[in-house]
Amino acid sequence: MKQYILNKKYWAPLAFLGMMCCALLFTSCDNEDSASKSIAISKVFLEDVNSAVPDREVSFVRLGQTIRIEGSGFSGLKKVYINGYSTYFNVVFVSDNSIILTVSGDTPTIEAEPADRNTIRFVNDNTETVFPFQIRASSPTISSISNTMPNPGEKITVSGAGLTEINKVVFPGNVTVTTGIVSDPDGEFFTVTMPGGVSDTGGSIFVEGSNGGAYSPAYFNFKKGLLLNFDGSGSHGYWGTSTSMIQPEDLESGTIGADNISQGKYVPHRPARIASFDAAKNRCTEVWTAGNGVDNWRAQLTPYIPANTALDQVAFQFEVYVPDAWKDSGFLKICTINNFNGGEWTGGCYNYVPWIVDGKSVAFQTTGWTTVTIPLNKFYAWSKEAFTFETVLAYREAAAYQNFGIFFENSDVKLKDVTGNDSTVEFPSKATSVKVYTDNWRIVSLNTPTYNDFPN
Repeated sequence: MKQYILNKKYWAPLAFLGMMCCALLFTSCDNEDSASKSIAISKVFLEDVNSAVPDREVSFVRLGQTIRIEGSGFSGLKKVYINGYSTYFNVVFVSDNSIILTVSGDTPTIEAEPADRNTIRFVNDNTETVFPFQIRASSPTISSISNTMPNPGEKITVSGAGLTEINKVVFPGNVTVTTGIVSDPDGEFFTVTMPGGVSDTGGSIFVEGSNGGAYSPAYFNFKKGLLLNFDGSGSHGYWGTSTSMIQPEDLESGTIGADNISQGKYVPHRPARIASFDAAKNRCTEVWTAGNGVDNWRAQLTPYIPANTALDQVAFQFEVYVPDAWKDSGFLKICTINNFNGGEWTGGCYNYVPWIVDGKSVAFQTTGWTTVTIPLNKFYAWSKEAFTFETVLAYREAAAYQNFGIFFENSDVKLKDVTGNDSTVEFPSKATSVKVYTDNWRIVSLNTPTYNDFPN
């Protein structure tokens, strides 16, 4: 009788314990089932709250982006490796049918091991699944082109970021190049040969590589914007017999430069008749367009660059060739009208001093003809406020002398005038015999088409 009472007394706790053991046993079995279940992927979606399509099915993802992966078998997931990189995920965002995760900015792309590249690997206790999926770095960008008006057959260098494994370049006029493209492994530049048949109206170049596509500013081969090329586009203006005035007989036409060579006639800013420039001299030489009654920027340019274009989207562009080291002294003054005596760091002009780099005098030299791009909002008169192209057009139209020109100056240079920042550093001028050549003066658009990974 006593034994019966004892059994009855402990029956309920023992029964509860038994049920707990069974529950744990079943849970363990479920976890083992989940851990051994293979994962299947059906779709991948980009999660972007700022997009018109915030949940979009995609075939690739960029570093830093968030994706939602649909499929089955995600319960019990232990690890995720993207391009071989262990990627954090929050278990709160994991169900058996989906997982949400963000691709780390530290994920390798082209530097990933070949077997890991463009893969997402899902690992649980007993199985793993490798899903092929393209992983891209940040969107590529183009910051500059070594020569934007090259001869056909010449190589150019396109610089920027994310320019890895470029496999296609489309030039204005829809001229496509897919061979002979050499990319920098770090994506900072690539080289390509200028094809024939590129449109004289010019525009942007479009490139495509492992990180996607990118456009350049719309300044490539824009011959409609030529102000003066000394070969029939624009008119060379000259007058008087002063030593400083570049006359037609001062122009040169011999082939000079390597890689990108000269194109017909060009201007030497120290012509052969001048052995050297003395120190502390302004307006050492000057070369002009014809000006009044000939130059008409509004008629020539506004069909391509509207007058209401923001001035930071319009630039003066030219090619320069400097065969020997240029440093310590001398600069080019670019004048939007003929109203300067020399030495100015104000008004509608800009002083080009390429040998000052990071506050120091550094030798500037080119192996061939290189493009220089100066946005018009860098000209001193328009550098402090936001203006439009109309401001420059009206400024020229109101001028008594509408010639556009370039001086070679050889006066002292104050660093604060170059940078716009306070500084006591000054570069005293020296006598110089440097050779500086320019050609293909033009006004161009800096408008850059927007490339969208997912055009609507």
